[in-house]
Amino acid sequence: MRASAAFRHGTSLAWPPKSFAGSPAAPALVACDATAPTSPPRRTKIWEFHSNLHCSIVGTCLSTGELRQLLKKLGIASPDSTDHELHAAAVSLAGRHDKAAKLLHKALDERHRLPINQFAKATAEDAVRALWREAVQRGEIPGAYWATLTHPATTQALIRDAFGEVHMLSHLVGAANRADIRRLCRLEAENAELRAHLDRQQLAFREAVVTRDARIRQLSDVMAQRVAEEPPGPSDDTAALRQVTTDLKRRLAAETRRGVLLNDKLAVASTALAEERAARAKMEHDACALRRELESIADRFASRDDDARAVIAPEQRLNGTIVLYVGGRPNQVAHLRGVAEQAGAMLLHHDGGIENHLHLLGGLTSQADIVVFPVDCISHHAAHMVKQLCRQAGKHFVPLRSASVTSLLAALRQPDLAAAVDVTG
Repeated sequence: MRASAAFRHGTSLAWPPKSFAGSPAAPALVACDATAPTSPPRRTKIWEFHSNLHCSIVGTCLSTGELRQLLKKLGIASPDSTDHELHAAAVSLAGRHDKAAKLLHKALDERHRLPINQFAKATAEDAVRALWREAVQRGEIPGAYWATLTHPATTQALIRDAFGEVHMLSHLVGAANRADIRRLCRLEAENAELRAHLDRQQLAFREAVVTRDARIRQLSDVMAQRVAEEPPGPSDDTAALRQVTTDLKRRLAAETRRGVLLNDKLAVASTALAEERAARAKMEHDACALRRELESIADRFASRDDDARAVIAPEQRLNGTIVLYVGGRPNQVAHLRGVAEQAGAMLLHHDGGIENHLHLLGGLTSQADIVVFPVDCISHHAAHMVKQLCRQAGKHFVPLRSASVTSLLAALRQPDLAAAVDVTG
Protein backbone atom coordinates (compact mmCIF):
# COMPACT_ATOMS: atom_id res chain seq x y z
CA MET A 1 0.00 0.00 0.00
CA ARG A 2 1.43 3.35 -1.05
CA ALA A 3 0.66 6.50 0.88
CA SER A 4 0.38 9.87 -0.86
CA ALA A 5 3.39 11.96 -1.78
CA ALA A 6 2.78 14.08 1.28
CA PHE A 7 3.36 11.00 3.44
CA ARG A 8 6.45 10.02 1.44
CA HIS A 9 8.18 13.35 2.12
CA GLY A 10 7.30 13.65 5.79
CA THR A 11 4.48 16.23 5.50
CA SER A 12 0.74 15.96 5.85
CA LEU A 13 -1.77 17.25 3.33
CA ALA A 14 -4.36 19.42 5.10
CA TRP A 15 -8.06 18.92 4.40
CA PRO A 16 -9.76 20.97 3.26
CA PRO A 17 -6.87 22.57 1.27
CA LYS A 18 -6.06 26.22 1.86
CA SER A 19 -7.71 27.17 -1.43
CA PHE A 20 -10.97 25.76 -0.05
CA ALA A 21 -10.81 27.64 3.28
CA GLY A 22 -13.05 30.65 3.74
CA SER A 23 -15.24 29.80 0.72
CA PRO A 24 -19.00 29.89 1.33
CA ALA A 25 -19.24 26.60 -0.58
CA ALA A 26 -16.62 23.93 -1.30
CA PRO A 27 -15.30 24.22 -4.89
CA ALA A 28 -15.86 21.52 -7.47
CA LEU A 29 -13.15 18.87 -7.43
CA VAL A 30 -13.87 17.81 -11.02
CA ALA A 31 -14.22 20.16 -13.96
CA CYS A 32 -17.37 19.12 -15.83
CA ASP A 33 -17.58 19.30 -19.62
CA ALA A 34 -20.17 22.01 -20.25
CA THR A 35 -19.97 21.66 -24.04
CA ALA A 36 -21.53 18.19 -24.06
CA PRO A 37 -24.29 18.14 -21.42
CA THR A 38 -26.08 15.20 -23.02
CA SER A 39 -23.01 13.00 -23.54
CA PRO A 40 -23.07 9.61 -21.76
CA PRO A 41 -21.19 9.33 -18.44
CA ARG A 42 -17.48 8.59 -18.78
CA ARG A 43 -14.46 8.22 -16.50
CA THR A 44 -12.87 11.47 -15.36
CA LYS A 45 -9.50 12.45 -16.85
CA ILE A 46 -6.67 13.45 -14.55
CA TRP A 47 -6.48 17.02 -15.89
CA GLU A 48 -10.18 17.48 -15.03
CA PHE A 49 -9.52 17.09 -11.30
CA HIS A 50 -8.93 20.05 -9.01
CA SER A 51 -5.20 20.74 -8.64
CA ASN A 52 -5.39 19.90 -4.92
CA LEU A 53 -6.03 16.23 -5.82
CA HIS A 54 -3.10 15.77 -8.21
CA CYS A 55 -0.53 15.42 -5.42
CA SER A 56 -2.37 12.58 -3.69
CA ILE A 57 -3.15 10.81 -7.00
CA VAL A 58 0.46 10.82 -8.22
CA GLY A 59 1.93 9.95 -4.83
CA THR A 60 -0.57 7.20 -3.97
CA CYS A 61 -1.21 5.51 -7.30
CA LEU A 62 2.26 5.43 -8.91
CA SER A 63 5.54 4.14 -7.50
CA THR A 64 8.71 6.21 -7.81
CA GLY A 65 10.11 3.69 -10.28
CA GLU A 66 7.05 3.90 -12.53
CA LEU A 67 7.08 7.69 -12.28
CA ARG A 68 10.78 7.91 -13.19
CA GLN A 69 10.27 5.63 -16.20
CA LEU A 70 7.30 7.70 -17.43
CA LEU A 71 9.13 11.02 -17.10
CA LYS A 72 12.16 9.56 -18.90
CA LYS A 73 9.91 8.90 -21.90
CA LEU A 74 8.92 12.57 -21.82
CA GLY A 75 12.57 13.68 -21.51
CA ILE A 76 11.94 15.34 -18.15
CA ALA A 77 13.70 13.05 -15.65
CA SER A 78 17.48 13.35 -15.40
CA PRO A 79 19.58 10.60 -13.75
CA ASP A 80 20.30 12.82 -10.72
CA SER A 81 16.68 13.92 -10.19
CA THR A 82 15.37 13.18 -6.71
CA ASP A 83 12.06 11.41 -6.05
CA HIS A 84 10.61 14.68 -4.78
CA GLU A 85 11.58 16.53 -7.94
CA LEU A 86 10.00 13.80 -10.08
CA HIS A 87 6.84 13.91 -8.00
CA ALA A 88 6.59 17.71 -8.30
CA ALA A 89 7.07 17.52 -12.07
CA ALA A 90 4.34 14.86 -12.42
CA VAL A 91 1.91 16.89 -10.29
CA SER A 92 2.54 19.90 -12.52
CA LEU A 93 1.96 17.82 -15.68
CA ALA A 94 -1.30 16.37 -14.32
CA GLY A 95 -3.10 19.70 -14.59
CA ARG A 96 -2.35 20.18 -18.29
CA HIS A 97 -4.53 18.94 -21.12
CA ASP A 98 -1.65 17.87 -23.34
CA LYS A 99 0.29 14.79 -24.43
CA ALA A 100 2.17 14.52 -21.14
CA ALA A 101 -1.04 14.50 -19.09
CA LYS A 102 -2.57 11.93 -21.43
CA LEU A 103 0.47 9.64 -21.01
CA LEU A 104 0.21 10.06 -17.23
CA HIS A 105 -3.49 9.16 -17.30
CA LYS A 106 -2.75 6.15 -19.53
CA ALA A 107 -0.01 4.93 -17.19
CA LEU A 108 -2.40 5.10 -14.23
CA ASP A 109 -5.07 3.18 -16.16
CA GLU A 110 -2.62 0.46 -17.20
CA ARG A 111 -1.17 0.20 -13.68
CA HIS A 112 -4.63 -0.25 -12.09
CA ARG A 113 -6.54 -2.04 -14.88
CA LEU A 114 -7.88 -4.76 -12.53
CA PRO A 115 -9.51 -2.47 -9.92
CA ILE A 116 -10.85 -0.22 -12.71
CA ASN A 117 -12.61 -3.23 -14.26
CA GLN A 118 -13.94 -4.27 -10.84
CA PHE A 119 -15.33 -0.78 -10.15
CA ALA A 120 -16.81 -0.58 -13.67
CA LYS A 121 -19.54 -3.04 -12.56
CA ALA A 122 -20.88 -0.39 -10.15
CA THR A 123 -23.51 1.94 -11.64
CA ALA A 124 -24.36 4.17 -8.64
CA GLU A 125 -22.50 6.21 -6.03
CA ASP A 126 -23.47 3.82 -3.19
CA ALA A 127 -22.03 0.84 -5.07
CA VAL A 128 -18.77 2.70 -5.75
CA ARG A 129 -18.55 3.75 -2.08
CA ALA A 130 -19.10 0.12 -0.98
CA LEU A 131 -16.27 -1.08 -3.25
CA TRP A 132 -14.00 1.67 -1.90
CA ARG A 133 -14.75 0.63 1.70
CA GLU A 134 -13.96 -3.01 0.94
CA ALA A 135 -10.65 -2.06 -0.69
CA VAL A 136 -9.67 0.08 2.33
CA GLN A 137 -10.42 -2.84 4.66
CA ARG A 138 -8.12 -5.08 2.56
CA GLY A 139 -5.39 -2.43 2.42
CA GLU A 140 -5.60 -2.20 -1.40
CA ILE A 141 -5.59 1.60 -1.52
CA PRO A 142 -3.72 2.72 -4.70
CA GLY A 143 -5.83 1.02 -7.38
CA ALA A 144 -9.12 1.56 -5.53
CA TYR A 145 -8.29 5.26 -5.02
CA TRP A 146 -7.72 5.83 -8.77
CA ALA A 147 -10.78 3.74 -9.75
CA THR A 148 -12.98 5.60 -7.26
CA LEU A 149 -11.91 9.12 -8.28
CA THR A 150 -12.32 8.47 -12.02
CA HIS A 151 -15.57 6.45 -11.88
CA PRO A 152 -18.48 8.10 -13.77
CA ALA A 153 -20.82 7.69 -10.77
CA THR A 154 -18.43 9.27 -8.25
CA THR A 155 -19.69 12.49 -6.65
CA GLN A 156 -17.89 15.43 -5.04
CA ALA A 157 -18.74 14.04 -1.58
CA LEU A 158 -17.26 10.62 -2.35
CA ILE A 159 -14.08 12.20 -3.72
CA ARG A 160 -13.67 14.22 -0.50
CA ASP A 161 -14.25 11.10 1.63
CA ALA A 162 -11.67 9.06 -0.31
CA PHE A 163 -9.11 11.87 -0.14
CA GLY A 164 -9.67 12.26 3.61
CA GLU A 165 -9.08 8.54 4.25
CA VAL A 166 -5.80 8.59 2.30
CA HIS A 167 -4.72 11.64 4.30
CA MET A 168 -5.44 9.91 7.64
CA LEU A 169 -3.15 6.97 6.82
CA SER A 170 -0.11 8.86 8.08
CA HIS A 171 -1.77 9.43 11.47
CA LEU A 172 -2.73 5.75 11.74
CA VAL A 173 0.88 4.67 11.12
CA GLY A 174 2.12 6.88 13.96
CA ALA A 175 -0.58 5.59 16.31
CA ALA A 176 0.34 1.97 15.50
CA ASN A 177 3.98 2.58 16.45
CA ARG A 178 2.95 4.07 19.80
CA ALA A 179 0.67 1.08 20.46
CA ASP A 180 3.58 -1.31 19.82
CA ILE A 181 5.73 0.47 22.42
CA ARG A 182 2.93 0.36 25.02
CA ARG A 183 2.41 -3.35 24.35
CA LEU A 184 6.12 -4.05 24.81
CA CYS A 185 6.12 -2.33 28.22
CA ARG A 186 3.05 -4.30 29.29
CA LEU A 187 4.61 -7.60 28.21
CA GLU A 188 7.81 -6.83 30.11
CA ALA A 189 5.80 -6.22 33.30
CA GLU A 190 3.79 -9.43 32.84
CA ASN A 191 6.96 -11.39 32.19
CA ALA A 192 8.56 -10.16 35.42
CA GLU A 193 5.43 -11.09 37.42
CA LEU A 194 5.25 -14.59 35.90
CA ARG A 195 8.95 -15.18 36.51
CA ALA A 196 8.60 -14.25 40.21
CA HIS A 197 5.56 -16.53 40.58
CA LEU A 198 7.42 -19.41 38.93
CA ASP A 199 10.42 -18.96 41.23
CA ARG A 200 8.17 -19.09 44.30
CA GLN A 201 6.40 -22.21 43.02
CA GLN A 202 9.67 -23.97 42.26
CA LEU A 203 10.98 -23.18 45.75
CA ALA A 204 7.79 -24.59 47.33
CA PHE A 205 8.12 -27.82 45.30
CA ARG A 206 11.76 -28.22 46.37
CA GLU A 207 10.90 -27.74 50.06
CA ALA A 208 8.03 -30.26 49.79
CA VAL A 209 10.35 -32.90 48.30
CA VAL A 210 13.00 -32.32 51.00
CA THR A 211 10.38 -32.56 53.78
CA ARG A 212 8.95 -35.76 52.31
CA ASP A 213 12.35 -37.47 52.08
CA ALA A 214 13.23 -36.49 55.65
CA ARG A 215 9.90 -37.86 56.94
CA ILE A 216 10.41 -41.15 55.10
CA ARG A 217 13.89 -41.57 56.56
CA GLN A 218 12.58 -40.80 60.05
CA LEU A 219 9.79 -43.37 59.82
CA SER A 220 12.14 -45.98 58.40
CA ASP A 221 14.53 -45.47 61.32
CA VAL A 222 11.72 -45.77 63.87
CA MET A 223 10.47 -48.95 62.25
CA ALA A 224 13.92 -50.52 62.13
CA GLN A 225 14.51 -49.67 65.80
CA ARG A 226 11.21 -51.20 66.89
CA VAL A 227 11.88 -54.40 64.97
CA ALA A 228 15.35 -54.70 66.52
CA GLU A 229 14.05 -54.18 70.07
CA GLU A 230 11.05 -56.54 69.76
CA PRO A 231 11.81 -60.14 70.88
CA PRO A 232 10.71 -62.97 68.59
CA GLY A 233 7.42 -64.73 69.23
CA PRO A 234 3.78 -63.83 68.81
CA SER A 235 2.41 -61.10 71.03
CA ASP A 236 0.04 -58.19 70.90
CA ASP A 237 2.99 -55.83 70.50
CA THR A 238 4.23 -57.81 67.48
CA ALA A 239 0.83 -57.57 65.83
CA ALA A 240 0.76 -53.85 66.53
CA LEU A 241 4.24 -53.53 65.04
CA ARG A 242 3.13 -55.33 61.92
CA GLN A 243 0.20 -52.97 61.69
CA VAL A 244 2.55 -49.99 62.01
CA THR A 245 4.83 -51.50 59.38
CA THR A 246 1.94 -52.01 56.97
CA ASP A 247 0.74 -48.46 57.57
CA LEU A 248 4.21 -47.06 57.01
CA LYS A 249 4.57 -49.00 53.76
CA ARG A 250 1.23 -47.65 52.58
CA ARG A 251 2.25 -44.11 53.47
CA LEU A 252 5.61 -44.65 51.79
CA ALA A 253 3.89 -45.70 48.57
CA ALA A 254 1.59 -42.67 48.77
CA GLU A 255 4.55 -40.36 49.33
CA THR A 256 6.38 -42.00 46.44
CA ARG A 257 3.42 -41.33 44.12
CA ARG A 258 3.22 -37.79 45.41
CA GLY A 259 6.94 -37.36 44.73
CA VAL A 260 6.44 -38.51 41.13
CA LEU A 261 3.65 -35.98 40.66
CA LEU A 262 5.79 -33.24 42.18
CA ASN A 263 8.66 -34.15 39.85
CA ASP A 264 6.30 -33.96 36.86
CA LYS A 265 5.07 -30.56 37.99
CA LEU A 266 8.66 -29.45 38.51
CA ALA A 267 9.53 -30.51 34.95
CA VAL A 268 6.56 -28.55 33.57
CA ALA A 269 7.53 -25.53 35.66
CA SER A 270 11.14 -25.77 34.45
CA THR A 271 9.96 -25.86 30.83
CA ALA A 272 7.74 -22.83 31.41
CA LEU A 273 10.65 -21.04 33.07
CA ALA A 274 12.87 -21.72 30.06
CA GLU A 275 10.19 -20.38 27.72
CA GLU A 276 9.72 -17.28 29.86
CA ARG A 277 13.46 -16.68 29.91
CA ALA A 278 13.60 -17.01 26.12
CA ALA A 279 10.69 -14.58 25.76
CA ARG A 280 12.40 -12.21 28.17
CA ALA A 281 15.63 -12.38 26.19
CA LYS A 282 13.74 -11.58 22.99
CA MET A 283 11.93 -8.66 24.60
CA GLU A 284 15.20 -7.35 26.03
CA HIS A 285 16.72 -7.60 22.55
CA ASP A 286 13.75 -5.71 21.06
CA ALA A 287 13.96 -3.15 23.86
CA CYS A 288 17.66 -2.59 23.14
CA ALA A 289 16.85 -2.15 19.45
CA LEU A 290 14.16 0.39 20.31
CA ARG A 291 16.55 2.26 22.59
CA ARG A 292 19.16 2.43 19.83
CA GLU A 293 16.55 3.72 17.40
CA LEU A 294 15.33 6.32 19.90
CA GLU A 295 18.91 7.42 20.52
CA SER A 296 19.40 7.76 16.78
CA ILE A 297 16.26 9.87 16.52
CA ALA A 298 17.33 12.02 19.47
CA ASP A 299 20.76 12.57 17.94
CA ARG A 300 19.21 13.44 14.63
CA PHE A 301 16.80 16.00 16.06
CA ALA A 302 19.49 17.41 18.35
CA SER A 303 21.72 18.13 15.35
CA ARG A 304 19.08 19.14 12.80
CA ASP A 305 20.37 22.74 12.77
CA ASP A 306 23.90 21.54 12.02
CA ASP A 307 25.29 19.63 9.10
CA ALA A 308 23.08 16.54 8.47
CA ARG A 309 26.17 14.40 8.19
CA ALA A 310 26.87 14.93 11.90
CA VAL A 311 24.20 12.28 12.63
CA ILE A 312 26.82 9.65 11.75
CA ALA A 313 30.14 9.82 13.62
CA PRO A 314 33.23 10.07 11.38
CA GLU A 315 34.49 6.65 12.45
CA GLN A 316 31.07 5.15 11.57
CA ARG A 317 30.71 6.64 8.06
CA LEU A 318 30.37 4.17 5.21
CA ASN A 319 32.23 6.11 2.56
CA GLY A 320 31.21 4.85 -0.85
CA THR A 321 29.46 1.73 0.52
CA ILE A 322 26.58 0.40 -1.58
CA VAL A 323 23.68 -0.79 0.61
CA LEU A 324 20.90 -2.97 -0.89
CA TYR A 325 17.56 -2.59 0.96
CA VAL A 326 15.14 -5.47 0.20
CA GLY A 327 11.45 -5.20 1.18
CA GLY A 328 9.96 -2.39 3.25
CA ARG A 329 7.32 0.14 2.22
CA PRO A 330 7.71 1.94 -1.13
CA ASN A 331 6.62 5.27 0.34
CA GLN A 332 9.66 5.26 2.66
CA VAL A 333 12.31 4.68 -0.01
CA ALA A 334 13.10 8.40 -0.33
CA HIS A 335 13.67 8.72 3.43
CA LEU A 336 15.77 5.53 3.49
CA ARG A 337 17.92 6.85 0.65
CA GLY A 338 18.40 10.14 2.49
CA VAL A 339 19.54 8.36 5.67
CA ALA A 340 21.98 6.22 3.68
CA GLU A 341 23.43 9.27 1.94
CA GLN A 342 23.93 10.98 5.31
CA ALA A 343 25.92 7.92 6.37
CA GLY A 344 28.07 8.22 3.25
CA ALA A 345 26.47 5.21 1.50
CA MET A 346 24.42 4.73 -1.66
CA LEU A 347 21.09 2.89 -1.32
CA LEU A 348 19.74 0.37 -3.84
CA HIS A 349 16.15 -0.84 -3.33
CA HIS A 350 14.19 -3.99 -4.25
CA ASP A 351 10.62 -4.35 -2.99
CA GLY A 352 10.98 -8.10 -2.31
CA GLY A 353 8.94 -9.32 -5.28
CA ILE A 354 5.79 -7.16 -5.06
CA GLU A 355 6.51 -5.26 -8.28
CA ASN A 356 10.21 -5.97 -8.90
CA HIS A 357 10.93 -9.51 -10.10
CA LEU A 358 12.91 -11.67 -7.66
CA HIS A 359 15.31 -12.60 -10.47
CA LEU A 360 16.68 -9.05 -10.20
CA LEU A 361 17.95 -9.75 -6.67
CA GLY A 362 21.01 -11.63 -7.92
CA GLY A 363 22.31 -8.68 -9.92
CA LEU A 364 21.56 -6.15 -7.19
CA THR A 365 23.27 -8.34 -4.56
CA SER A 366 26.41 -8.57 -6.69
CA GLN A 367 26.50 -4.74 -6.90
CA ALA A 368 26.00 -4.19 -3.17
CA ASP A 369 28.60 -4.27 -0.40
CA ILE A 370 26.02 -5.06 2.27
CA VAL A 371 22.34 -6.16 2.22
CA VAL A 372 19.68 -5.20 4.78
CA PHE A 373 16.01 -6.21 5.03
CA PRO A 374 13.20 -5.54 7.57
CA VAL A 375 11.96 -8.81 9.06
CA ASP A 376 8.42 -7.41 9.52
CA CYS A 377 7.93 -6.26 5.91
CA ILE A 378 9.36 -8.95 3.61
CA SER A 379 8.07 -12.33 2.48
CA HIS A 380 9.68 -15.51 3.83
CA HIS A 381 10.66 -16.53 0.31
CA ALA A 382 12.37 -13.20 -0.40
CA ALA A 383 14.21 -13.24 2.96
CA HIS A 384 15.44 -16.80 2.34
CA MET A 385 16.57 -15.85 -1.17
CA VAL A 386 18.48 -12.80 0.16
CA LYS A 387 20.34 -14.91 2.73
CA GLN A 388 21.18 -17.57 0.16
CA LEU A 389 22.48 -15.03 -2.40
CA CYS A 390 24.56 -13.26 0.28
CA ARG A 391 26.16 -16.53 1.40
CA GLN A 392 26.95 -17.48 -2.19
CA ALA A 393 28.45 -14.06 -2.95
CA GLY A 394 30.20 -13.71 0.44
CA LYS A 395 28.21 -10.58 1.24
CA HIS A 396 27.23 -9.43 4.74
CA PHE A 397 23.46 -9.12 5.44
CA VAL A 398 21.74 -7.41 8.38
CA PRO A 399 18.11 -8.21 9.36
CA LEU A 400 16.37 -5.02 10.58
CA ARG A 401 13.86 -5.11 13.45
CA SER A 402 11.22 -3.22 11.45
CA ALA A 403 10.69 -1.31 8.21
CA SER A 404 11.03 2.06 9.95
CA VAL A 405 13.64 4.61 8.91
CA THR A 406 15.01 4.57 12.45
CA SER A 407 15.83 0.85 12.19
CA LEU A 408 18.01 1.53 9.14
CA LEU A 409 19.60 4.54 10.86
CA ALA A 410 20.41 2.44 13.95
CA ALA A 411 21.94 -0.29 11.76
CA LEU A 412 24.11 2.21 9.87
CA ARG A 413 25.35 3.62 13.20
CA GLN A 414 26.60 0.24 14.45
CA PRO A 415 30.37 0.41 14.98
CA ASP A 416 30.98 -3.06 13.54
CA LEU A 417 29.14 -2.38 10.25
CA ALA A 418 32.08 -0.66 8.54
CA ALA A 419 34.39 -3.49 9.64
CA ALA A 420 31.98 -6.06 8.17
CA VAL A 421 31.99 -4.19 4.86
CA ASP A 422 35.80 -4.09 4.83
CA VAL A 423 36.01 -7.85 5.46
CA THR A 424 33.47 -8.82 2.81
CA GLY A 425 34.65 -6.19 0.33
